[in-house]
Amino acid sequence: MNKQRFYLKMTASSLVRRKSRMLVALLAVTIGATILSGLVTIYYDIPRQMGREFRSYGANFIILPSGNTASMSSQLVEKAVSLLPQEMVTGVAPYRYHLVKINEQPFMAAGTDLAGAKKTSPYWFVQGRWPETKGEALIGQETANVIRLLPGNTFTLTGTGAKGPFSVDVTVSGILQTGGAEEAFVFMDLSDFEAMVGEGGKIDVIECSVSASTAVLENLAQEIGKTMPELSPRLVKRLTDSEGAVLTKLQALVALVTIIVLLLIMICVATTMMAVVAERRREIGLRKALGASNKSLVMEFMGEGIFLGGFGGILGAAAGYGFAQAVGLNVFNRSIAFNPLFVLLTLAASIIITVLACVIPVRNAADVDPAIVLRGE
Repeated sequence: MNKQRFYLKMTASSLVRRKSRMLVALLAVTIGATILSGLVTIYYDIPRQMGREFRSYGANFIILPSGNTASMSSQLVEKAVSLLPQEMVTGVAPYRYHLVKINEQPFMAAGTDLAGAKKTSPYWFVQGRWPETKGEALIGQETANVIRLLPGNTFTLTGTGAKGPFSVDVTVSGILQTGGAEEAFVFMDLSDFEAMVGEGGKIDVIECSVSASTAVLENLAQEIGKTMPELSPRLVKRLTDSEGAVLTKLQALVALVTIIVLLLIMICVATTMMAVVAERRREIGLRKALGASNKSLVMEFMGEGIFLGGFGGILGAAAGYGFAQAVGLNVFNRSIAFNPLFVLLTLAASIIITVLACVIPVRNAADVDPAIVLRGE
């Protein structure tokens, strides 16, 4: 029998003879690896999940004309939007504004891509439905209260456009409720709006909803600003700052819990291995009296620790992904992406933690004096 096979046999027999204690240590490592794997997966997936949640609060990136320019051309808008990372873009909505009158009372009308507005502002609540055909509009709740309009009613928009005075009959498709300034607006499809004011191809502002960190958004703003000096990209600070603060706190909490779990694993494994060393003092003393070296004893105990860490790490990595998946589905209603790297990370961390936990017990085993132990002292 060669040395490797003899070493493996000695390690396996030691684990089997003390299976109750080793099962406790294995259970501790598995539970710790489960929490470690789950929390690490959640830690790295939190920005993606929370970014999607924050997108329900509206646009976090806007593009305005720079300097004294009143509006942007459609060509500039298309070029600016093309510079955004499309895989991160949730929605883009261009807006054009014009002062109109309803029953001789002034209101602000806005033309937009209604499909894009749905994506960039999913928090908008519409009583009725969104405009679907030509000549329909969304009326803000404040505006509807002033002129007493309901879904299905028809009213007349009047004003002065690029080609002179206009008068357009519009049907209310729905009443818009947002709790913000939008409730004082009249929203129309951009094509209807341009036909009404008599001038097309101009945009006042672009609202973008981008699932990205504040740092990425700032880089995008700088890149667009350098490429097209006619534009002034800006972050919506109230959203980006809030998102960054929440993500930082959540990730700090997850990191703290992970560190505490790792320490608990070390304590549990170290306690178990110290108990094993205490039980095996006579055996260790006898083996040292027969010529066993400290190196062979250290390798045996370390082998037990590596086995516990490796086997527990594999079990914990699988259970941890299930734990992270359950958290993702219950908290965010979305699945967590599987990353094979986290399996290797959990396995390596479990082995390292158990090996470190074995350092003190192994030192105690190496310090056993065979003469004293065999005398029964």
